[in-house]
Amino acid sequence: MALIPALRWPQWLLALSLVLSASLAQATIEAMEFRDDGLKERYQKLAFILRCPKCQNQNIIDSDAPIAADLRQQVHRLLHEGYEDNEIIDFMVARYGNFVLYEPPVNPLTYLLWYGPFVLVGIGALVMFLLLRGRKKNTQESETTAMSDADRERLNNLLKDKRN
Repeated sequence: MALIPALRWPQWLLALSLVLSASLAQATIEAMEFRDDGLKERYQKLAFILRCPKCQNQNIIDSDAPIAADLRQQVHRLLHEGYEDNEIIDFMVARYGNFVLYEPPVNPLTYLLWYGPFVLVGIGALVMFLLLRGRKKNTQESETTAMSDADRERLNNLLKDKRN
């Protein structure tokens, strides 16, 4: 008796397609070669600094988007051509704008990005202060308009009459 049962041709076709699809999935892994460890470290540093233009919040290392793969190839090529890190960053910014950087520079175009959250927190604190101050005034006014003893006695009498 055979250890592997006889398979019919549809089962062989299914098994063959599973084996081939597994080999295709492994073919998408990138293998970058570097002349030395220094270039590899610079590549990794740059790849973590640069954001994928298509993805919302992923660097080009973590992104599976085709444009991220292109950017990784460009960074690899530019490093091997002898470009410095700041030259590679300038190249990417010139091509894709400040969005490609996780930490865009502080300039008039990015003031809102850098200082906007602080302005919003300040406005929120001012609104809370004004609301609390207004409530304090209202409670002070209600304390000054407190009922006199005669009014309180008349109210109690009206309530007693209503109960009876």
